[in-house]
Amino acid sequence: MMRGWRAIVVTALLAALAGGAGTWISASWVLSNRAPPSLHDIVHDDLTLSPDQHSRIEAIEARFAARRPVLEANVRAANLELARAIEQGAGDGPQVQAAVDHIHDAMGALQKETITHVFEMRSVLTAAQAKVFDERIVSALAPDER
Repeated sequence: MMRGWRAIVVTALLAALAGGAGTWISASWVLSNRAPPSLHDIVHDDLTLSPDQHSRIEAIEARFAARRPVLEANVRAANLELARAIEQGAGDGPQVQAAVDHIHDAMGALQKETITHVFEMRSVLTAAQAKVFDERIVSALAPDER
């Protein structure tokens, strides 16, 4: 009977490790890779901004640039929390699940603030610029769909 429980614990631990590794790899890739063109490239290279627009967008970018490292640090801290929970070897228990939830929360916060940043920048654009901006953003988010 003990052998059956060991198999369950080993399976749960391997599942947690695989889930954690997948989350870590995904988060690392998202945080370190930007598929061209970047949002900065779209705004500054694809659109002809007026001096006022340029100034307003620079301020928006500066605010987000100050906030982004904190959000990314939260994702890294959540990954570390998961690593520690797995390291303690308790299997797929409450500590591991709490760490996974923390990762989801941290990544979700980063995504939400990024989207808010995108729409804040968009609000500065004219209707024609916004149309180009939207097309480029959609292409960047779903490159295989266009």
